[in-house]
Amino acid sequence: MLIAVLTFATLSWPPAHSGTRASVGDRWRVWPAGRIFPASVPGTSPSGAAVRYRLTGVATEVPCDRGLQPDAARALRPFGCLTILRATYADGTQTYVATAGIAVLSDKAEGASSSAARRLGTRPTGGPRLRPPSVRPAGFAGGAAEGFGERQYVAGALAGGDDRYVVLTSAGYADGRPYTSGTSIDSRLTRVARELATTLHRDLTR
Repeated sequence: MLIAVLTFATLSWPPAHSGTRASVGDRWRVWPAGRIFPASVPGTSPSGAAVRYRLTGVATEVPCDRGLQPDAARALRPFGCLTILRATYADGTQTYVATAGIAVLSDKAEGASSSAARRLGTRPTGGPRLRPPSVRPAGFAGGAAEGFGERQYVAGALAGGDDRYVVLTSAGYADGRPYTSGTSIDSRLTRVARELATTLHRDLTR
């Protein structure tokens, strides 16, 4: 399967059956939220040690124009973006938080998610964007992501393949510090964003 990766609460969808026989294109509808967004996602630290990203909350399903930043919504509109599923994770130290959004494209656009992810994650000059147009962060009261919002979006990543899903992530700091234009982006944040995007896309489509 071709996968393009670019680095740079309340549920509203039904908790239907979680059988593995559901076609890839239908999984966003028939898999329960807890399977699409597991309680923890494996990752690695910069030193190579194993880490876990823990789920802090799952957001209500929303239309693409509400769940994506404006430039991301415009970029995915030609692909028939149907809806956005979102959840937010924190690393084990509760230093970093990241919202993962699954953009579900029209069934007529199946196979186009790699192209859509590449379009969003590439600069006009051809280089990768470390802070691409992405999913709107979702904060949750009483946890590490309580202060996480659009001003706290620092680094993002996108993953797509030969399917109908684009996974977009927005990562930032759990202490609520805002992004400042022109400052360097912590490589640990880009790692969190990339690992969440690739793992959630892989698990949804394999």
